[in-house]
Amino acid sequence: MRRRAFLRTGAAAGAAVASGCAASAPRSEPTPAATAPFRQSVCKWPYGGMSVAELAAAAQDIGLASVELLGPSDWPTLEEHGLTCAMTRPPETPIPVGFNRPENHERLVPLYKSHLRKAADFGAPHTICFSGNRGEDLTDAEGLEHCAEGLEQIMPVAEEVGVTVCMELLNSKVDHAGYMCDRTDWGIELVERVGSERFRLLYDIYHMQIMEGDVIRTIQNHHEAFAHYHTAGVPGRHEIDETQELFYPAIMRAVAETGFTGFVGQEFVPTSGDPIASLRAAYETCNVSV
Repeated sequence: MRRRAFLRTGAAAGAAVASGCAASAPRSEPTPAATAPFRQSVCKWPYGGMSVAELAAAAQDIGLASVELLGPSDWPTLEEHGLTCAMTRPPETPIPVGFNRPENHERLVPLYKSHLRKAADFGAPHTICFSGNRGEDLTDAEGLEHCAEGLEQIMPVAEEVGVTVCMELLNSKVDHAGYMCDRTDWGIELVERVGSERFRLLYDIYHMQIMEGDVIRTIQNHHEAFAHYHTAGVPGRHEIDETQELFYPAIMRAVAETGFTGFVGQEFVPTSGDPIASLRAAYETCNVSV
């Protein structure tokens, strides 16, 4: 289906199925202070000095329900701490090499089919994917069509096992030069083109502030296409506090007011001497009530 109506009619069913998958995943109970309707997660890569086990223990203590962007080898460690992996990442999936080139499909399609089954067995709700980079030989329209052709091949498995594939919106201005899925409207067109409740976008607030701004209105108008959110401060990708330009309490209230019950993943790079204190502060900032 190529029409926006698909998002409106399919969103409720997709959210219900996604919530069921997430509910079946092992995770910690939120702290008594948790008031937001959504759950929170943390990405592992900004905490390179900590092991998965150390970060999982800290996340559990804070009240987060997930450590994300991890592959199957790390999932047992999360399970030991009562956590899930809200956004899994298949191995060997570099950001510049994605679905926008047909020559990549031969490797990516079987890789994702296999990974989706593993994610479902663990109880993880989402798996990340990337568009890949632009090139002089490839227009954005051609790249979108190629992405759709590749993703359509893995949708039957995603629909069968109940795991949602999420393409991340990234900025091409500062961090990922040449990345194709760098605009919300391009991503939404791809969601409509694929036409499955098991394909959505990962709306990265940091990246889209750099590319577009207008974050709250975008969330309000297009939340049906967003299955997951990432945070970080702009500029610098550091703490989401008063040192940067985004006011996260208002953004998180906007997310909550859409009825979102999925995951918000903290993806900022801590600059303080106590990265876990920064993570706890970010959790509290995003723990809004509506």
